[in-house]
Amino acid sequence: MILLSSDCLLFQLADGESIPLSAEAISIELIGDASRSLSPEFVQDAAAAVFHYFKHELARETVTVGEFSQALENVLRGFGLTVTRPAEIPEADLRHLAIESGTNELLFFPRLRDELRAQLRQSPRKVRFCGLRSCVKQLAGSRRWSPRCRHLEEQILTYLHQCFQAETRQSDCLLVVE
Repeated sequence: MILLSSDCLLFQLADGESIPLSAEAISIELIGDASRSLSPEFVQDAAAAVFHYFKHELARETVTVGEFSQALENVLRGFGLTVTRPAEIPEADLRHLAIESGTNELLFFPRLRDELRAQLRQSPRKVRFCGLRSCVKQLAGSRRWSPRCRHLEEQILTYLHQCFQAETRQSDCLLVVE
C-alpha cells in the first residue's frame, strides 16, 4: 500500500475512483461560475481553509468531491457570496453497459449509441463516459490488458466519436471518455 502524503487528501470521484490532491492542487472548477467574480487568491484561501478543516480538524484522509464543494460553498456563502452550481454533467458508466451486454459486442455497441443519444437529449455542454478500461476487459473477457483489449478500446473510442459527431447538433458540446 502506498502512503498518502501528509499534505494531501484523497478525493473520491463519482465513479468511485480516488485521486490524491494537495490544498494547492484543488481546482477552482469546484465552485463553478462564482470563480469569475472572485479573486483567485480569495478562492484559493477558502479552498485551503476547507482542506484544512477536513484534513486536520476532522482527521479525514478521504473526502468526496461533493462534500468538499458543499463545504466550500458554505464558506463562500458565509462571506455573503452567492454561489451557483454548474449544470449537472451527464455521465454513463461504460462497465455497466458492458455488464448489461454480457460479453456480446453486438449488443454493446447499439446500447452505447442509445446511451449517448439519451445524454444528448438533455442538451448538455459536456457528455462523460467513465470506466472505459474495465468495460473493455469485461467485453473481452480478460483479466489483464492484452492486444485484443487495446484493439477493442480503439473500436469503442472510434465508434463513440463517430456517433457523437453524427448525433450532436451543438458545436460547443464536449465528449469525455475516461
